[in-house]
Amino acid sequence: MQQNTEIVVVGGGYAGVMAANRLTQRDDVTVTVVNPRRVFVPRLRLHQLVGGTHDAVVAYDDVLAEGVRLVVDSVTRIDAAERSVTLAEGGTIGYDYLVYAVGSGSAGPQVPGAAEFAYPIATLDAAQRLRSVLADRPLAAGVTVVGGGPTGIETAAELAEQGRAVTLVCGAALGPYLHPRARRTARKYLARLGVRVIEGPKASVTAVTQESVELGDGRTLPSEVTIWTAGFGVPDLAARSGLRTDAAGRLITDETLTSVNDERIVAAGDSSAPSELPFRMSAYAAGCLGAHAADTVLHRIAGERPTPIDLSFSAMCISFGRHAGIFQLAHKNDVAAPLYFPGRAGKKLKELSCAFSVKHLVKEAEKPGSHSWPKDGKHRPQLLRTRRDDTTPSVA
Repeated sequence: MQQNTEIVVVGGGYAGVMAANRLTQRDDVTVTVVNPRRVFVPRLRLHQLVGGTHDAVVAYDDVLAEGVRLVVDSVTRIDAAERSVTLAEGGTIGYDYLVYAVGSGSAGPQVPGAAEFAYPIATLDAAQRLRSVLADRPLAAGVTVVGGGPTGIETAAELAEQGRAVTLVCGAALGPYLHPRARRTARKYLARLGVRVIEGPKASVTAVTQESVELGDGRTLPSEVTIWTAGFGVPDLAARSGLRTDAAGRLITDETLTSVNDERIVAAGDSSAPSELPFRMSAYAAGCLGAHAADTVLHRIAGERPTPIDLSFSAMCISFGRHAGIFQLAHKNDVAAPLYFPGRAGKKLKELSCAFSVKHLVKEAEKPGSHSWPKDGKHRPQLLRTRRDDTTPSVA
């Protein structure tokens, strides 16, 4: 009689859903996804939720493969020795293999007053709360968005397109990932929408009050609603469970995405740190890493040797409201190239990217094992060799 393999996926975002769906290639596995919400949240849409142009939720019935069990709860601890997870609502679930895909959010702001008076946007609950707050404020109320990355830019543009008075405080530079040519276009789009952009060496927020933000150059800006999009943080579940993490709290794995502590645990998405060199957070990377994590588990079940992750990047994209966007092409090593698509073409490509981030999950649910992605095979091995050479002590 064939023994069934129990697999628990912790987290139901892009990486977790992709991994869960791909694992159903085998008939002798049982897959359980543990997630605190009963709906899938396409995080690429959260700025639209705040702006009222999208609800940013998808039913799990639409994206999870038939037969995958969904447990609506949170995991409070992973017991690697016992191969079980403890649930917040009580009880435990045992596993033979575990996929760690808890995702990411905003880092807890260290700036005085930010935790009390600034509104985050990285989760569904936070975005819904912010939308409610804005609904109670007149359009003339001053809004300050802190953070010059994609989330900050998209949130500022979405709200400015509504007619709100928006200031975007970027820190050193607007859209650090963008090629300088695309960055100039981004400034033009934001100016067209009426967004006041503050960037430069001292354009960082040093304090937040109920009615203002203070900058590193000494300026105080009035702000009736302050939105915090800066920083990066992950849940501390791995650290609390005694698993090795990097400084940001990501689970450290080898290049197969296997935890350095336990070969029965693999990680994917924003909460993973392969060789302590994590990939840039994105829905694209999360889906690919989720698929590879599933492949690693399937290899181990079959008694085969897992393969190293091989992933190349081709683009990143930013929307500027509902009518313009920038689709920034990239080299395989995730460095911005001079070529980009602006305007309506950029917006259309951005919208397609958002739509396909969910469609890839649906396709994997219908045909497990079908998801593929562009490979590199050159830059990451080179990066790993360089780091190894830099850290290897010289022999006198």
